[in-house]
Amino acid sequence: MDIKATLASQLYSQAQLAAKPVAPEEGGKTAAAAFEAAGADFMETLRAGEETVQAGLVGRADPQAVVEALAATEFAVQTAVAVRDKVVEAYQEILRMPV
Repeated sequence: MDIKATLASQLYSQAQLAAKPVAPEEGGKTAAAAFEAAGADFMETLRAGEETVQAGLVGRADPQAVVEALAATEFAVQTAVAVRDKVVEAYQEILRMPV
């Protein structure tokens, strides 16, 4: 199989462009910003759920809203636990890699 040098050079340059990370000013969202947004959304869900439950305990919120808030909070916690498990699993996989 004979590959010309120019073809190999073109393919290499295309691979470099495909693997190049997108800068935040180009409209891409960095992983750190995505995790920060997810954490902020998680905390806001917990705060809103807690406020709704407290309002329900003193009679200012209907039971339907309390149940919905608890369900949203439970879903947020389950999602956070799943993300944590995946991060721990990835970290352990990295530790198992031979150096």
